[in-house]
Amino acid sequence: MTVKLGDIAPDFTLTSQTGTSVSLKNFRGKKNVVVYFYPKDDTPGCTAEACAFRDSYEVFKDAGAEVIGISDDSQQSHEKFASKYQLPFTLLSDTGNKVRQLYGVPPTLWIMPGRVTYVIDKQGVVKHIFDSMLDFKAHISEALKTLEAIKS
Repeated sequence: MTVKLGDIAPDFTLTSQTGTSVSLKNFRGKKNVVVYFYPKDDTPGCTAEACAFRDSYEVFKDAGAEVIGISDDSQQSHEKFASKYQLPFTLLSDTGNKVRQLYGVPPTLWIMPGRVTYVIDKQGVVKHIFDSMLDFKAHISEALKTLEAIKS
C-alpha cells in the first residue's frame, strides 16, 4: 500500500519514548498531525531533522498540529535520543517497520529506510507528502507551509 494525497491516513498504534501507546486516531477531530518517518536515532541527518522540528515545535503547536517522529529504533533508543536533544514531541517505535510499510515509505538506495513527512489534517486526510533524504530542514518548512494553507 502507498498512501497518497487525499487518502485517509491509515491508523496505527505504536509505543512512544515514554512507553505509552499512541494511536493516530486519538488526534482525529482535535489536531492536525505531522508524521515524519526517519531512518535512525542519533545519526547526523536524523539529528539535524529532529532538532529542526524541535526548534520549530512552538510554531507547529500554534498552527494546531502535533509532531510525531517514527523509526524502527527501540523505545529505549528513542528515550535517549529525545533526552539528549531535548525533543519535545513524540517519537514512536515502529519495530519491524510495519507502519512504514503500511504508508509505503520507500527505502533509499534499496537499503536505508526512507525519510518522508506526511501532513494530516484534523479529519485524518493526507494533505501533503514530502520525500527527501538529504534536505532535512525542508521537511519542516514544507509541513509549515501546508499547515498555513489548511488554516486559511
